[in-house]
Amino acid sequence: MTFDLADRVMQAHERIRSGIRRTPIEGSDDLARRTGARLHFKWENEQITGSFKLRGALNKLRSLMPRERKAGVVSASTGNHGLAIGHASGLEGVDLILFLPETVTEVKRKKIEAMGVNLRFFGDDCEKTEVHARGFAEESGRVYVSPYNDFDIVAGQGTVGVEVLEDLPDVQDIVVPVGGGGLIAGIGAYAKSVNPAIRIVGVEPGTSAFMKASIEAAELVAFAEKPTFADALAGGIEAGSITFPLCQKYVDEWVLVEEGTIVEAMAAIHEAHGRIVEGAGAVALAGVLTDPGRFAGRNVVCVVSGGNIDPERFRAIMK
Repeated sequence: MTFDLADRVMQAHERIRSGIRRTPIEGSDDLARRTGARLHFKWENEQITGSFKLRGALNKLRSLMPRERKAGVVSASTGNHGLAIGHASGLEGVDLILFLPETVTEVKRKKIEAMGVNLRFFGDDCEKTEVHARGFAEESGRVYVSPYNDFDIVAGQGTVGVEVLEDLPDVQDIVVPVGGGGLIAGIGAYAKSVNPAIRIVGVEPGTSAFMKASIEAAELVAFAEKPTFADALAGGIEAGSITFPLCQKYVDEWVLVEEGTIVEAMAAIHEAHGRIVEGAGAVALAGVLTDPGRFAGRNVVCVVSGGNIDPERFRAIMK
C-alpha cells in the first residue's frame, strides 16, 4: 500500500525535525563546469550521525506504540543504520540489541561501541545479518527495525526530499545512491507528489547492482556481488521488500558506476568542497560523471548520503 507514502513523509518531517539536523544544499561551480549540469549537493554526510539514516531510525522509534517501546527493539546494519538507530534509541530511551556483520568497518564499529549499544555479531554480509536479527526479534518479542524494509523508515528517509524541494523548488533531477532502496523510495514518493516531472535517478555500484537487476527482471533476483568502495550500499534485498515495488513506481532512470569512478567522485568532492565522504556518499556524483550528457543543462541535486569513513582509509583510497 503506497498511495499515502508522500503524506507519511510529511508526517515524518514534523515528527523528527526536533531531533535531526537540517542539512544544507550547496551549489558546485567547479563541478558544474566539469559536468555541464547545474550541480548541487545535499550534504547528508553532515547529519548528526554522519548519514541520512538517522531520519528513518528516529521516525521509526517515535512511531512505536508504548508497549513496543517498553519491549525494546532489534536491528541490523553494516554501519550507518547502526549509528543512527544507536543514537535514536539513546535519544528516545528505547532498549536496543544491534546485530552487525562480522565484516563491518572498524571506524563504524568503534563509533557504535562508543554509544554503549548492546552489540551482537553474525554473518559475513548484511543480508544474512538482517535475516538472523529478524528471527531473533520474533523469538524475543521485540520490534525488528529494518534498515530499509519498513514504511516508517522509508518515510523518514524521504524527509531528505522535503528539504530539497523547499530549498531548491526548481530542481529537475534528484540523483540518489541506492542500496536497499529506502532513501530513493522516500525521496521519489514525496518529490513526485509535489512535481511529477522531477526525474529520480538511482545510482548503484556495478559490482552490487541488486536493485537495477531486479527492476529489469521485474522480480527480486540474485546478483553475483563483488566488493565495492561504496560498502554502505553493498548486500542483497530481502524477499518481500517494500522498497522494490516503490523503486519500480518512483525511480525513472538507473545508472551503474565503476569503482574507479566512485574514487574519482570522492576525490572531486574533496578537491572542490574540502569534504571527506565515504564511497556511498560519492556514488550520486559518480553517476553524473559516468553519463554527463544525461544531466547537461539540468538543475541537479546529488544526495551525498554519508561521510563515515576513516581518514586513513580515505587517504589510502585516494592513492
